[in-house]
Amino acid sequence: MGTLSTKASLYRFTALDALAVAVYLAFTAYFTFAGESVERLVLQLFPEPATASYAVNAIFYAGVGIFAVASAWRVMGRDLKILGTRPWFTLGMVPLAIVVMLILTAILVAAFGTAQSSENQLGIQGLLQQVPAWLMVPLLVLLGPFVEEYLFRHLLIGKLSRYLNIWICCVISVVVFASIHVVGREGLVLSALAPYLGMAVVLVAVYVWTGKNLMFSYFVHAAKNLMAVVLIYAIPSELLPG
Repeated sequence: MGTLSTKASLYRFTALDALAVAVYLAFTAYFTFAGESVERLVLQLFPEPATASYAVNAIFYAGVGIFAVASAWRVMGRDLKILGTRPWFTLGMVPLAIVVMLILTAILVAAFGTAQSSENQLGIQGLLQQVPAWLMVPLLVLLGPFVEEYLFRHLLIGKLSRYLNIWICCVISVVVFASIHVVGREGLVLSALAPYLGMAVVLVAVYVWTGKNLMFSYFVHAAKNLMAVVLIYAIPSELLPG
């Protein structure tokens, strides 16, 4: 009973969860509806547009990340201990999950038509072309994936499934994760949505399959982002889509 009680306590919504979600939504809404004023303000502090964009993203993810880590540190510790008992499983399954993700993404892109880059993707590519790797890797590989796994897997599946059917939570996680990366001036375009749908499906699958292991889905997400960062830095800028 003590073990069950401890496990249940890890999946209760807390005030820190509410703060993390509130900060995430507040930042998102503010940047969406007051983007131009934010851009002018940041440009006064950082004259270079790329540096300003990086600073905004770093503040955004760091602000949410503080509450995410404070809320999920016990789950993180538990999940790392579990993965530590089976290191070869982790080392083998992370790259396998990425391969499955790439295959599924290719299938979805083919099904939805010609791939179209979202504003989010183009913005990241622009940053990678102008900001050094030692600044981008912590943001895109360490901080960003953890915040997103905490929000879209740990909260929307791990904690929400105490109140809703877990498969409904999985669908919500996939749809929200993919949509949040695409919604912009281009709207919800299926050809732009496809890569994020493939990514979301695999991340949800590995999270549920490993018994709601937040750190495993984080490692898969981080490894996928690292691969993308390495490829973009390795490809000459003139060959990247503009």
